[in-house]
Amino acid sequence: MSANLLTPVWADSSWRPNYSVREWEALLGQARQSRLLARLACHLLDSERLSQVPPGPRPHLESALRLADRQQHEIRWEVDQICKALRPLGIPVVLLKGAAYLMADLPAARGRLFADIDILVPKDQIEIAESALLGAGWISDERDAYNQRYYRQWMHEIPPLRHVRRDSFIDLHHTITPPTSRFNVDGQRLLQDIQPLAGQPGLFVLAPVDMVLHSSVHLFQEGEFGHGLRDLLDLRDMLNDFGRQTDFWEHLLHRADLLGLGIPLFHALQQIQHLFGFQLPTQLQSRVDKMGPSTLSRKFMAWALGLALQPNHPSCNSRWTGLARWLLYVRSHALRMPLHLLLPHLVRKSWMQHFPAKD
Repeated sequence: MSANLLTPVWADSSWRPNYSVREWEALLGQARQSRLLARLACHLLDSERLSQVPPGPRPHLESALRLADRQQHEIRWEVDQICKALRPLGIPVVLLKGAAYLMADLPAARGRLFADIDILVPKDQIEIAESALLGAGWISDERDAYNQRYYRQWMHEIPPLRHVRRDSFIDLHHTITPPTSRFNVDGQRLLQDIQPLAGQPGLFVLAPVDMVLHSSVHLFQEGEFGHGLRDLLDLRDMLNDFGRQTDFWEHLLHRADLLGLGIPLFHALQQIQHLFGFQLPTQLQSRVDKMGPSTLSRKFMAWALGLALQPNHPSCNSRWTGLARWLLYVRSHALRMPLHLLLPHLVRKSWMQHFPAKD
């Protein structure tokens, strides 16, 4: 039986840190595995409950706060270096996901840790953007010709770029989903509604509705649920924040229909309601229900996501958790590529894994 101690911290407004030592050990482990330890510390600090945490676990939370603060300073500096490299090109540079939340000062940035910086540029400008970044010290570690072709022909991004001195990583996108995906999104449609960041010439973020839709489709199409709870919290925070804007919800549902992202949005809203007690505007519930897939698919996804979105920690795993995550992983591949491309790709990747090329 699952012992999820993490989501009640956000879902239950009456929650208090009155855990036993063993429960604190499990909670910190769940938060760390979900990449939410600093986020948990921020939540407790903001709600004036960090001082109530026992002396044993409190240093772990305070250390996570310091790490998050340092990382966010580093990311701001890295974004500035990216701007310096790309600004002479005169093309819009759009921050995605975590870097966008941070630079736009959104609540979802509180306590966030970073592995890379995601940026979006127009598809016809991605090669000159790549060249400019290479000239500024970023390189691609991907040497395999097949993988290079896989990224550039079938994916929505080029291979990751790593800075030779600082080991910072950039994912350079031209859209938010693979062109071969069932949920293929034309990047040009996103660029039409981007919003500038004050004091950062040439630097933009997606429109609020597109931020929500990007986070939704990324979570349910990538198939990696190790930090699924973090992504759901991002969505919850964005919906609470953007939901105060006039006609936001109307615009969101219309945009989901326009971009063909109604199903990922449906699953995201279902899980946010289930895990965090999020309240969807009552008048929209029937419209959201109509966006969902078939009854059978809804039942499968509710079962699988109910297991996969638990913290990836032994205290939360049931006998079916591994199966659910594997099935969702397989589903994500089927969504990203049609079978005539997917099967040869998986065979090739399996061969490369078992018989790696010699240097």
